[in-house]
Amino acid sequence: MAESTTQHMPLKGWDKPDLDLSEAEWRSSSRGKGDVQIAFVEGFIAMRNSERPESPSLIFTPAEWGAFVSGAREGEFDLT
Repeated sequence: MAESTTQHMPLKGWDKPDLDLSEAEWRSSSRGKGDVQIAFVEGFIAMRNSERPESPSLIFTPAEWGAFVSGAREGEFDLT
């Protein structure tokens, strides 16, 4: 699968580097609906939609990723 080489302008107030994800080793979470992929790049965690890999990726610091994973495990994002 070809990686997007499109460069995006960083968001105002964005405190994370503009990571080069072209060589990232993406890992899938599952094979179900809404499948996401993650990659560990330069000390950050990138997350993208596997059905639209050309779309912008979300970038997390390790602390943000830990909070996200903890919240997901605790059901914070479950539909009620």
